[in-house]
Amino acid sequence: MPSPSIRSVLACATVVGATLLTPAASSAATVDTTLKAAVSELPGATEVRTGYDRSLFRHWVDADGDGCNARNEVLIEEATTRPSVGSGCALSGGRWTSYYDGASWTDPQDLDIDHMVPLAEAWDSGARTWSAAERQSYANDLGDPRSLQAVTDDVNQAKGDQDPATWEPSVAGVRCRYAAEWVAVKLRWRLTVDAAERSALSSRASGCASTRIVVQTAR
Repeated sequence: MPSPSIRSVLACATVVGATLLTPAASSAATVDTTLKAAVSELPGATEVRTGYDRSLFRHWVDADGDGCNARNEVLIEEATTRPSVGSGCALSGGRWTSYYDGASWTDPQDLDIDHMVPLAEAWDSGARTWSAAERQSYANDLGDPRSLQAVTDDVNQAKGDQDPATWEPSVAGVRCRYAAEWVAVKLRWRLTVDAAERSALSSRASGCASTRIVVQTAR
């Protein structure tokens, strides 16, 4: 299971200055910038859904072999009250808060693990050119706490594969966070944005002047 510091430091770091990646940058680097600047500098491209199938992103693997798959690793890490971990990584006694809607849950079955940038959106935005191993890494990304989120199952299903042009959380106070986390994941995995997505993110960023992004790229 990833240590709390890995999933918290990247999301909460305080930074100075602004540095954006270019396509010629090294395969792993740190992005340090404002939300507004990041949105304007994300590469643009028309989305391509051709060939997409969810099965092309193998997810909920147990990469470290500790008996808990990626779904349960996220549930353990994001719990506000830590659950007991039983045989087969059965979780009990925990509590979770879904930041999209502010709801609290004690039954892990009431939660989905949301890919911040949905698998279909990732495919449309560049993942269609990746190897199977890269898509698996994306679908099980425990290296950044923004990539995977434990949220109310119905809310996740309502979000589906929508991007910020057509969906954002119902809780107004977390919309800057949501936009920043979306952009951070796109930066982390070098994914593109389309025109409507960029417009929506730019509009949101204009009201989030103090929001900054620090993210380590994964590819």
